[in-house]
Amino acid sequence: MRPSQIMRSGGDSPIGKYGKYLGGWGNLGSQTQRGIIHYGLSANAQRPLAGTLNAAIFNTWRRFSHQVLYFAPPLILGYVAMNWAIERNEYLNSKEGRLEFGEEE
Repeated sequence: MRPSQIMRSGGDSPIGKYGKYLGGWGNLGSQTQRGIIHYGLSANAQRPLAGTLNAAIFNTWRRFSHQVLYFAPPLILGYVAMNWAIERNEYLNSKEGRLEFGEEE
């Protein structure tokens, strides 16, 4: 059986397991709170992703531009050294390279 609205309003009538209806959350029999202001915004009015695409592009560029001098020079140096080593290996294993450096081994 569902209690009526009058019984739910805090009367002394026994209701439920503990004998009394305590009220909703925040109304458990203590003094009423004063000076507390609650603000709310409808879920339809919120824009949780407002500006994220724009901020992501500019933030990514800002972070990249501050870090590029730390990783670009070693990366370029490694690429140039590897390219030189590959070309040198191909030359040494070619016919001309073997004729030039063949008697040193």
